[in-house]
Amino acid sequence: MTETPDWRARRWAATHQRIYDAALALFQERGFDAVNVGQIAREAGVSVPTFYAHYASKEHVIMQLPTAEEMDALVAALPAQLPLRERVQHAPLIWVAAWSPEVREATLARWRIIAADPGLRTRAAEFERTTANLITDALRRQAGGTLPSAAAVVVQVFMAAFTAGVLAWADCDGERKLEELIDEAFEAL
Repeated sequence: MTETPDWRARRWAATHQRIYDAALALFQERGFDAVNVGQIAREAGVSVPTFYAHYASKEHVIMQLPTAEEMDALVAALPAQLPLRERVQHAPLIWVAAWSPEVREATLARWRIIAADPGLRTRAAEFERTTANLITDALRRQAGGTLPSAAAVVVQVFMAAFTAGVLAWADCDGERKLEELIDEAFEAL
């Protein structure tokens, strides 16, 4: 019997999830800085090279980046007739509104770890800029290849505010609604 791509994809996804689950449990138990890739791989029952086939670093386990396809879909869901600032302001709210309760809880668990570690809080800005670039690229594709030069600034500023809202959500352990905290961060702009 030969392997089908679907079977390989399911196996890859299961391994990816196993690594994620092992890493998250270790980070919650010991703290992010006290855990290394070897420990994560051992806990997940995989080799270190297998870990790196799934994640570029342990930071990439906890601070996940969206894909270009996800950002294209998000931008496509935004009302094109709205000014850029309003579209960018709506994007994160559309993004989080699509989360299931399980995704919301998993996201809060990840961001609790990020919020508790000063180094990760700082690294979150790097991931935020990368996400902002994905959004800017999606907006550029939607506009047929051109955007005003200020568009990237608008996206970066709103992504910084979004990150501040998510960190506030993690800091209060999810006691307040994420959408309220994001709105408050946007209002500060």
